Amino acid sequence: MNKLRTALATAAAAALGLAALATAPAQAAAQPAFLAASQMPPSSTPWTATQVFTGVPENGGVLCAPYKIPAQNTRYREFSTELDTNGVQVTTVARTEADAVKLVDTLRGALAGCGTLLGQQNPGLLQAVSASHGKLAVEEGAWVYSLDTADPQIGISDIHLFSVGRDGRTVTLVRWGQMGDLEDAPLTAFRTTTKTAVNKLH
Repeated sequence: MNKLRTALATAAAAALGLAALATAPAQAAAQPAFLAASQMPPSSTPWTATQVFTGVPENGGVLCAPYKIPAQNTRYREFSTELDTNGVQVTTVARTEADAVKLVDTLRGALAGCGTLLGQQNPGLLQAVSASHGKLAVEEGAWVYSLDTADPQIGISDIHLFSVGRDGRTVTLVRWGQMGDLEDAPLTAFRTTTKTAVNKLH
């Protein structure tokens, strides 16, 4: 009887060990969650969202931060409406928290200096102004920026809102854009979208 009990106990322990091994990959594969279309700032026509893709968008990142987000361990989702309002969320998991902090600093610098850089790259062809709209109290923090651009030759202006936030090793960048000026942008609603994006990461 004792031998039987020992055999059963050994079998049970082995089964528990196998179960743990089976669940470990699933836990390791857990990925940060993304915004849903309904969580973008309100629009006069409904938002639609693509599936979540691996890597970075085709332009190497997003406006103001091309190629600054590494493709490895990065995914993105794009958003759009029928009225040419569009957006994207790019999320990356850094190797260490220190790397994540460094990436946030790099992205913030790129967003803050975007207007000046675009003006220098397109002298006389593009008027561009960047502005900072402060820090949001969510997880390790999130920062909001805007980019107001105008083409004086054809009389078209565009407004973009950006945010970059962090939760541990995970960094996310959200962009919203449409034709118009800063006064047309849903800045308050975008702050809410940003908080939601960071809170959903883990």
